Amino acid sequence: MTRRLAPTSTGAPGQIRITSVSGGTLQQMDGDAGLARLPALLAEPESTVWVDLTSPSPAQVEAIGVTLGLHPLIIEDVLEGNQRAKIESTDGVIHLVLFALHHGERFLASEVDLVLGLGFLLTVHDATWDPRATHHLRKSLASVMAQGPDHLLWSLSDGIVDDYFPFADELGEALDAVQDAVIGQASPKALEELFALKRELLEVRRAASPTREVFNQLTNRDLPLIDEAELVYFRDVYDHVIRLTDELDNYRELASSTLDVYLTQVNNNLSIVVKRLTGVTVILAGIGALAGLFGMSEAAVELGSFWLVAGTIIGLAGVAAVVLRRIDWL
Repeated sequence: MTRRLAPTSTGAPGQIRITSVSGGTLQQMDGDAGLARLPALLAEPESTVWVDLTSPSPAQVEAIGVTLGLHPLIIEDVLEGNQRAKIESTDGVIHLVLFALHHGERFLASEVDLVLGLGFLLTVHDATWDPRATHHLRKSLASVMAQGPDHLLWSLSDGIVDDYFPFADELGEALDAVQDAVIGQASPKALEELFALKRELLEVRRAASPTREVFNQLTNRDLPLIDEAELVYFRDVYDHVIRLTDELDNYRELASSTLDVYLTQVNNNLSIVVKRLTGVTVILAGIGALAGLFGMSEAAVELGSFWLVAGTIIGLAGVAAVVLRRIDWL
């Protein structure tokens, strides 16, 4: 299945970037040259190899998979895409699926596959996400990789999770603005904005919520590829995910409450309109009834009391209007 590309990409589709740290020496290679050197890099003792694929072709994934000795099911999952956030351990290799968020006209979630093996980390993603732009790797790629592929896995996953918070904050601010609009005036435009916000909130929650279980399993399962000293870092990411999902759940409840407020406002406005119409009906119906009653009276016509009857009707209508005004029906 073809991976989605955004208009603003950070790398060329089909790009292969291989980075290796061994003995404090950092080596970086791209394309076929890096692929040809990959077996030798993996054979170096105490080395950390990072293979990064940007929107790769099936042939590239299969070639890398064979070189790294990945199980066919892992290769199949990477090629298919459209997974949900998950963690699987197959043949001593850990496969994580996370989602990086991007904001264009709306929120978009792009899949990131991370495969941790003995001495290497494989990342597969589309061109909308640049792993080297995460805050840990911007500081020093060599120092992160020198601590092992599991530490590199933590730095990338921590960067993905940390990038969720600006989106959550933006959703919170947008929700506050929609609430103010709904309370001020329950207009169809406010309802449209509310539903758009609920869709974006659902998109963010769908990407972030399963991540909670991923890091729960990662920190509570006995995984030989994760050094015990690294677990504290992954627990920190897990704490961030818990806080994030709690915020998203609160925003979802607030959005539902805002919709209830909107419906209540609409019903209240309808009740006010009905009261106004009822008040007008009372006055007009009273005038019509009195006019009809005196209109059938011949005595009223013979005595020439038309203006007296008209004045009485108008006076009673005025009294009714004052009373209805005081009880807020007009």
